[in-house]
Amino acid sequence: MADKNTGTMSIVSHLEELRKRLLISVLAVGAGAIACWILYPQILDVLLQPYCSIRGEAGEGAVFGSGCELLVTDPLEPFTVRLTVAAYGGLAMAMPVVLWQVWRFIVPGLYGRERRLAVPFVASGILLFAAGCGLAYWSIPRALEFLVEIGGPDLISVFSPAKYIGFVIKMTMAFGIGFEFPLVLVFLQLIGILTPAALRRARRYAIVGIVALVAVLTPSGDPFTLMILSVPMWMFYEISILIGALRERRRRRSEG
Repeated sequence: MADKNTGTMSIVSHLEELRKRLLISVLAVGAGAIACWILYPQILDVLLQPYCSIRGEAGEGAVFGSGCELLVTDPLEPFTVRLTVAAYGGLAMAMPVVLWQVWRFIVPGLYGRERRLAVPFVASGILLFAAGCGLAYWSIPRALEFLVEIGGPDLISVFSPAKYIGFVIKMTMAFGIGFEFPLVLVFLQLIGILTPAALRRARRYAIVGIVALVAVLTPSGDPFTLMILSVPMWMFYEISILIGALRERRRRRSEG
């Protein structure tokens, strides 16, 4: 709870607030996971679509099976796959709640004018996450084609459910989280840790860091995926500088 005299919060209050926000977020993820467990057959059909789409494009005999089959090699694998889909799906479904809880945790440290950014912050976070996941889903067939064909015609790809679903989920989450990059930069400027001038000076290092980060986050490692995520993140970096500069200009005008 905030101190009425100073407007600040004690360490104990911060910890209690953090526990509350984490509990709500965990409950939201749990509820989303239960929903995804029930809707697993429909979700699996969506996740398999990129694999099915390369069947006629990767070349005859390049991929094992005559349909969209995945080869199960472990009796526990179907259960593990369903659990994985439910867990990550629950996180994706709970993203609006999680972002709102993040905002509610940090808002006591912001000024009154900045506190009014709650709705734009959460809405932007949801839209950016969805856009990143959508871009990943679109790029997965291209990444799969590259990975299947790069080994040459003598290799036949055999995908297991755990490996394939893990690949799709990691790609989707990497893109979704990567698209939250501008929110982080704008927020760090709001609380005064970063400035537009500092971001401009670090531009060269940031570009190298973005490419390195994307190479680590994306499981495929192919040049197409590297480019398709690195370019938007670099654009977001530039947009965050512009937003910070406009905010500083508006603040100087109000103070003048």
